[in-house]
Amino acid sequence: MARKTAEKTESYAVLALGSKQQLVRVGDIVRVEKLTAEAGKKLQLDQVLCVKSGKTFKVGQPHVQGASVEASVVDSIKGPKLSVFYKRRRKHSRKKIGHRQLYTLVQIDAIKD
Repeated sequence: MARKTAEKTESYAVLALGSKQQLVRVGDIVRVEKLTAEAGKKLQLDQVLCVKSGKTFKVGQPHVQGASVEASVVDSIKGPKLSVFYKRRRKHSRKKIGHRQLYTLVQIDAIKD
């Protein structure tokens, strides 16, 4: 006996943010590379690579014309500390460097296709 499955009508989009691609849905909080906007500010993200809304699926070449994602900045944060240690053996040469990447938390408000 075949079972009926409910079709998912959720929408999502794939964005190009910085040098990375990010799959987002409405209500998601996404960690992206550092943006210059302060907390509480609204953003209009236009670099949409593909959009799925209901049963329609649009793929851009490279971007979807007329598609955009509305988002709001939640906070600016720092990532985990990374330690880099350089050593040249038998030369008494050592160097330890720490780094923390800056990120921005963005909440997705709406996807327009």
